[in-house]
Amino acid sequence: MSDRYFYEPRRGHGLPHDPFNAIVGPRPIGWISSASAQGVLNLAPYSFFNAFNYVPPILGFSSISEKDSLLNIRETGEFVWNLVTRPLADAMNQTCEAVPPHVNEFELAHLTPEASRNVKVPRVAESPVAMECRCTQIVQLKTHEGADVPTWVVFGEVVGVHIDPRLLNQGVYDTARADVVLRGGGPADYFTVGPEQLFKMHRPQGGGKNLPR
Repeated sequence: MSDRYFYEPRRGHGLPHDPFNAIVGPRPIGWISSASAQGVLNLAPYSFFNAFNYVPPILGFSSISEKDSLLNIRETGEFVWNLVTRPLADAMNQTCEAVPPHVNEFELAHLTPEASRNVKVPRVAESPVAMECRCTQIVQLKTHEGADVPTWVVFGEVVGVHIDPRLLNQGVYDTARADVVLRGGGPADYFTVGPEQLFKMHRPQGGGKNLPR
């Protein structure tokens, strides 16, 4: 349609803020805890994060530039994803701060490192859900012309899951009750999910396409 706003990203969007992040959103936050080979802890949020496979469960996050999380996971092969909830939003935001590698963001944000079961990296004790992961791949992105992009996607197989029992409703995980925080597209936009956003839609007979059960 001729009334659509159109732009080519390589030429710039011409808007006050890049709409790409807002269009692909809101997104889950990859609140990633990791540790260096020397045991220095790191905790950082990544807004390019999601799940990518069901069996085995695989999730991934994108590191734009070689940040501490990426470097740590390269060294140790392990990390933990921690759920960001509304009560933890301010603490998560504190872990965004650009600090030297020796700074422990758990301490910076007054969070408690809790020992994991299957990996050496601790989880955030205050978070109601955490997934222990072992790295499966680290993939550097490329342009369609084949040029390297200074961005790496870290994939991890989930080898352990921690869930606060209050989020299990008759054995079914209650997304709305978790009060999860999602990243929006504006300079400071975030969203939460509540029961009022819930609707049910059953799949076509046969299970549908590319949807996990």
